[in-house]
Amino acid sequence: MDCFFSIQGRIGSTSQPHNTREGKGLHTQGLGGDHQEHNQFTWCLFVCLFVHCYQGLSQDQSQCSTMGSELEDVEDLSSWNGEGEAPPPEDDASAEFLRKGNSDFRNARFKEAIMCYTKALQGSSVDHALLYSNRCAAYCRLSKLLRTIPARVSEESAIYELDPMSLGQLALRDAEKVVKLRSQDPKAYLCKATAQTLLEQYEAAVEVYLSGLEIDPTNKTLQDGLREVKTLMEGAEHSDNKRRKLERSDELDCTLCLKLLHQPITTPCGHSFCRQCLLQALDHGNKCPICRTVIFVSPKTYPVSVTLNNLIQRNFPEEYEERKAETDAAVTQAGGESLPLFVMDVVLPMQHMILNIFEPRYRLMIRRVVEGNHRFGMVRIEDSGSLAEVACEVEITE
Repeated sequence: MDCFFSIQGRIGSTSQPHNTREGKGLHTQGLGGDHQEHNQFTWCLFVCLFVHCYQGLSQDQSQCSTMGSELEDVEDLSSWNGEGEAPPPEDDASAEFLRKGNSDFRNARFKEAIMCYTKALQGSSVDHALLYSNRCAAYCRLSKLLRTIPARVSEESAIYELDPMSLGQLALRDAEKVVKLRSQDPKAYLCKATAQTLLEQYEAAVEVYLSGLEIDPTNKTLQDGLREVKTLMEGAEHSDNKRRKLERSDELDCTLCLKLLHQPITTPCGHSFCRQCLLQALDHGNKCPICRTVIFVSPKTYPVSVTLNNLIQRNFPEEYEERKAETDAAVTQAGGESLPLFVMDVVLPMQHMILNIFEPRYRLMIRRVVEGNHRFGMVRIEDSGSLAEVACEVEITE
């Protein structure tokens, strides 16, 4: 390591001790020619089997008890009972889209039902709670249906749908409008609580269920939904506790300082260390401290492992802040009042010189000096073997 120093005309005493050490798909191609008819038959057979599987999953989904039974079906114009709300027109295009959407919903064609309800809302000048309630139910059913499709099905044939969480967000948005339009209807609260349950917002869902039970304390659907959400909350808490125990393991500790990783760097050989720890380790050689693989990285400019760093910050914020404060304090101390000493011959003020540094302790010192105020002291050894009484303060300029 070659460093250029500019010597300042400042002489100091060496009587005070100085510390120089740091702490620590399925792809089917056209066959062409004579096989074209057979190829078309194969595709038809595959589509029929997939549709049958899709409908079978939807039938199994209808038996799932995590959604209130009232959301298993939608409302028709004849069942409308909105108090204080303008009734949906029965003769215009909106009513026709509503009837078609209800038919699609009952035949497990939830995506088509959503499109019909959306067209009905676009063609109407009034926001009808019935349409929002039906579309919310369709969003919820489609979200739950996608959750039940095995991974192998999606691997064999791509499913071009929104993810279940996005569908849950859309359902919640419609449910909030239903609650606003039908504040005294228990089903409005059932819609909102169901959407929040799909979004795993269990505490909020419990509050909504309780609000609905204040209006109708004997509503069995709301009572069943409340019990189911509380059961899900208990399971989620148990799962979270288990997950936290698994996460806080030695895998997130630096093998050099034995503390939680701070600014983790993952080497090409796959091992992770704190940035400062790896810097110090590479002062002794360019090998991985664990597997001894030769690595050619510069920890000072090497990027931090973003995923690992985010995982630590989000799951262990308090410990992360402690490690950050500890690292910042070490850097501040390196550039503070204590002045490290470099034992060498006498240098004169304003003299420039080049130093070749090989010993790990001095390489560490130079790195810490560069991170601090770029200054350290140079002192010679007397003939008696002790440090000289005076020394020169030097500064790294390049």
